Amino acid sequence: MTFSAPAGAQTAPTAVARAYIINEITVTDPVAYAEYVRLAPAVVESFGGRYVVRAGRVTPAIGEPPTARIVVVEFPSHRAAADFLASPEYQAILPIRQAASTSRAYVVEGVAP
Repeated sequence: MTFSAPAGAQTAPTAVARAYIINEITVTDPVAYAEYVRLAPAVVESFGGRYVVRAGRVTPAIGEPPTARIVVVEFPSHRAAADFLASPEYQAILPIRQAASTSRAYVVEGVAP
């Protein structure tokens, strides 16, 4: 048996899952990296992002702890995270990060509310 809304009925908007860019960063040039740290927050915020983890204390729970600093940035959606990464504003400062660190970064979709 399938259910559907009656003709003309309004349906609730679909909830969109937040997305997280998870970064594992090893800083190789702290002076240059400081410039990236100064510039990045404004770009993150302009795409609705916010830092939820920024190199805080790590306590291993299972396995070895990461050897790099962990930075997690939350965005309102996977699309917003992708738009941030592809934006001219972020692409303009990314070379600073790349020159001053080695890293791994990935976008993870959260659970829809």
